[in-house]
Amino acid sequence: MQTLKQLSALLKSKQLSATELAQSYLDRITSSDLNAFISVNPEQTLAQAKQADARLARGDAGELIGLPIAHKDIFVTCGWPSTAGSKMLSGYNSPFDASVVEQFRTAGMVTLGKLNCDEFAMGSSNENSYFGPVKNPWDKAAVPGGSSGGSGAAVAGGLTPAATGTDTGGSIRQPAALCGITGQLVLRAMLRISLAISAIHSRA
Repeated sequence: MQTLKQLSALLKSKQLSATELAQSYLDRITSSDLNAFISVNPEQTLAQAKQADARLARGDAGELIGLPIAHKDIFVTCGWPSTAGSKMLSGYNSPFDASVVEQFRTAGMVTLGKLNCDEFAMGSSNENSYFGPVKNPWDKAAVPGGSSGGSGAAVAGGLTPAATGTDTGGSIRQPAALCGITGQLVLRAMLRISLAISAIHSRA
């Protein structure tokens, strides 16, 4: 797996297009059995990738342009269902983006889809989702941690180079540890997190 920095260098040197990169990850998601993703929208993803390619062609120097990302389903996301892992919100489509999704999209990142999580981010194993449990890519009989288990499993499994998560009592840190990746818990003051579906107060 390549890092975000390495992928960014490939995009800027035109060795790879954002569209090609997005399609390669969509193909991996389709063939995966980790149940890390709740929903994908290839048409929407590739449209964002084409916009990123246009920005790169104009010489836009943004570090994140064209890089794929997937979002924990706790964040409302225009173009994808936003369910918080719950049957209660099954099929809900938000007309707007959560602030964190908006910020990454404005920076030029390409959304691959929405990631599985414990229902309303309440759990520590990612077995409590209406859409079924997420498998740990290192041992499919093991849990990936939660509640951001879909995020941890997707990054560790090579389905996305980056993912968002939320953390109230370890929901970023635990999946990062169990899936063997780096999870960054940022200060609330550093990031606007409005429009996240939440049962309790959470730090992004």
